[in-house]
Amino acid sequence: MKTDDPRSLFAALPAVDRLLNDEAAGPLTSEFGRPAVTDAIRRTLSGLRETLKQGAVLDVSAAAVLAQAACLLAEAQTPSLRSVYNLTGTVLHTNLGRAVLPKEAIDAVVAVAGGASNLEFDLESGRRGDRDSHIEDKIVAITGAEAATLVNNNAAAVLLTLNTLGFGEGVAVSRGELVEIGGSFRIPDVMMRAGCRLVEVGTTNRTHEKDFAGALDAGAAMIMKVHTSNYVIEGFTAEVPEARLAAIARAAGVPFINDLGSGTLVDLERFGLPHEPTPMHALEAGADVVTFSGDKLLGGPQAGIICGRRDLIEKIKRNPMKRALRCDKMTIAALGAVLGLYADPDRLPERLPALRWLTRPVSEIDDVARAVADRLVEVIGNSFEVEVVDCESQIGSGALPTRTVTSRAVAISPGPRPGCSASLEGLAACLRRLRVPVIGRINDGRLLLDMRCLDDVEAFKANLAGLESGE
Repeated sequence: MKTDDPRSLFAALPAVDRLLNDEAAGPLTSEFGRPAVTDAIRRTLSGLRETLKQGAVLDVSAAAVLAQAACLLAEAQTPSLRSVYNLTGTVLHTNLGRAVLPKEAIDAVVAVAGGASNLEFDLESGRRGDRDSHIEDKIVAITGAEAATLVNNNAAAVLLTLNTLGFGEGVAVSRGELVEIGGSFRIPDVMMRAGCRLVEVGTTNRTHEKDFAGALDAGAAMIMKVHTSNYVIEGFTAEVPEARLAAIARAAGVPFINDLGSGTLVDLERFGLPHEPTPMHALEAGADVVTFSGDKLLGGPQAGIICGRRDLIEKIKRNPMKRALRCDKMTIAALGAVLGLYADPDRLPERLPALRWLTRPVSEIDDVARAVADRLVEVIGNSFEVEVVDCESQIGSGALPTRTVTSRAVAISPGPRPGCSASLEGLAACLRRLRVPVIGRINDGRLLLDMRCLDDVEAFKANLAGLESGE
C-alpha cells in the first residue's frame, strides 16, 4: 500500500502471520527456515515503524516488507570470515591470516574434513594412536631433532614447554629478549602463567656469559633464548652465542630452550632473501628444545612446533595441558602436506605461496601493477590520480623487521580537479566493501596497493567493477 499520509501507514503494515503465509514468503522459508524468516520479518516491521514515526513515506506492501526481510536474511548468511585481497605490502600479515596455504595443503584438508579419518587410530594395530604421529617423522627428518610434537600456535608451544620443564623454577632470559608481540603476548606474562619465575639476565643491550652463570648459581633451572624477531637492538651491544648458552646449560645440568618465533625450514639466503635462523641451526648449536610457528615463514597453517631431545619432548607430551592446546585434524593434514613439500626445497618458491611472493621478480610485479592501474583509471580516474610507483614490501609476522623487499604498487592520490571532494579514506572503504574486499594502506597522502601478492589479475580487475556499480 502506498499513501502520502504516514499516519495511515501504521495501520497498513501487514501482520507477521499474513506475511508468513504470503506466497512470496514460501521460497524464503524453504531456504532459511520459518524461525529465521519470522525473526527477519519482525525486525523489518520494527524498523519500518521507527522510520514512520519520523514522518517518512514508505512502501509498506507485503512485497516490499518481504523484500527487505529477504535482504536481512541474506546479510545474516554472509560469512564474517571472508577472502580478501592482501595488497598491504606485508606478505605474512597477521590480521589477514598470515601464510596462504598451497594447493597440496588445501587438498589434504578437504580429504579429511568430509569424513572419518585415522586421526588417533593406528591402522596397523587397530588400537588408539597418537595424532602427533602424522607429522612427527616429517619434522624430525627436516630438522634433525630426536622428537617433535605439535600444538595450536607458537605461543602455546612456549607456554607448554615452560610449564613442563620450568614449573615452579626460575628461567634465565636476557633482558634484551623480553619481547612483546601482537595481541600483547609478552614473555614475562607467559612465563608467569606457565608457573615459572622470570630471572632477568644482563641489560637491555649487553648480556654476557657470567650473567647466565650467575643466574644458574642463584637457582635458575633453565636457560631460554627468545629470537627478537620484531625488533633489532643496534649499537653498543653484546649477546651470548647460542653454542655457549648450550654449554653453560649443559654444564649446569639444565635445559636450554630456544624460541625462534617465526622459524623457517630452509636457509632463505639460497633464494636471495635475508638470513633468518632455522631450527636446524638452533639444534646444531646445542638447544635442547626449539619452538617455532607453522603459519609464518614455514608457509603452513597456524600451529606451534616443538622439537628437540626425545626425553624432554616426551615429558612435554605427557603434560595434561597438551590436550587443551592440541591441533585438529585439518591443521595436521595441512601441515603434513606443507612439510612434504620440503622434500624438494629447490621447487619451494613455485609451490609455497609465501615464498613465491617473497621471491617474485620486480619486473613481474610491475606488469601486474600496470594492468591494474589501467583498470583503476577506467573506474576512478575522474576523481583520483593513478600511477605505478616503487615501494617496499615487508615479510611480516615479526620476521626480519628491519628488512624489506623492493616491490611495485599502484598509488592513488586525490584528483586535481578544483572542488574534488573524493577522499582516500572513502575510496579505501569502498574497496573494502567490494565482493572480494581489497585491503591496501594509506601512506604519505596516497593509497598504495602493493601488487606483490596479487596473482589472478583478471579476477581482480573484474572485482573492481563494483566501484562502477556502487556495490
